[in-house]
Amino acid sequence: MADHIFKGSAVAIVTPMNQDGSINFEEYGRLIDFQINNGTDAIVACGTTGESATLNKDEHCEVIEYTVKKVAKRVPVIAGTGSNDTMFAAELSKEAEEAGADAILSVTPYYNKASQSGLVRHYNYIADRINIPMIVYNVPSRTGCNIKPDTYKELSKHPNIRAAKEANGDISALVRTMSLCGDNLDIYSGEDAQAFSIVSMGGLGVISVFANICPRECHDMMALALNGDFKGSFEMQKYYIELMDMLFSDVNPIPVKAAMNLIGFNCGPCRMPLSPMSESGYEALVNCLKKYGIIK
Repeated sequence: MADHIFKGSAVAIVTPMNQDGSINFEEYGRLIDFQINNGTDAIVACGTTGESATLNKDEHCEVIEYTVKKVAKRVPVIAGTGSNDTMFAAELSKEAEEAGADAILSVTPYYNKASQSGLVRHYNYIADRINIPMIVYNVPSRTGCNIKPDTYKELSKHPNIRAAKEANGDISALVRTMSLCGDNLDIYSGEDAQAFSIVSMGGLGVISVFANICPRECHDMMALALNGDFKGSFEMQKYYIELMDMLFSDVNPIPVKAAMNLIGFNCGPCRMPLSPMSESGYEALVNCLKKYGIIK
């Protein structure tokens, strides 16, 4: 492919909430500027970390529109538009395109447990109805649905299906996918802890939770690997692995939102059914952030 959606570190950005549960757009704007000013290579809005599952359609579209306007072409904007309802996912994807998103991120249909042929039909249906690139998102730990290498090969034949965010934890399957798809499908890590590994194999970067609190560090780690300094990138991966793991010590985005509040942003609580961290979990998060010198 001549063009790539992005290379490096894309933040799966949190959606700040007011105490009443409404979206705090003023703070969201601060977050976007913080990310771009610290080297983030792309913004992913309305992903899992952005609590897309609890945003209604109007809110979902409003967040995407706000993101596009606030980013103002400084970096690519990738809109999370996945759903377990194919028709609704296509509708959201088209609206994201009309709002000016540069690409969409579409998670596998959760709960339905689609077959591999069902996944091909689902993604091709959406891709046929947009004119911007799609990143398919494979995260079976959350969706109960896994994209197999042969299915990736079939999906990669569609000109709009350009990349995969891979978070199934199966490196062997990923190698097979890369072998089958070649240059027809870009690969991004969907797990911070595997970011270096996937880029060293030929992936183009990471869609990151860690980047919410450490955007410059995540960008630099990916830039080192993309420029061939694998030793330097791996040293950063090893150094930050405890913090990356801490951000998944509870259901995402509970820990990262708590961390954002601790470092000085007003991101508020998560919407139900997510609940605050336990007292012991919160204490462990605070101690981890102190260990890394992120808070005092």
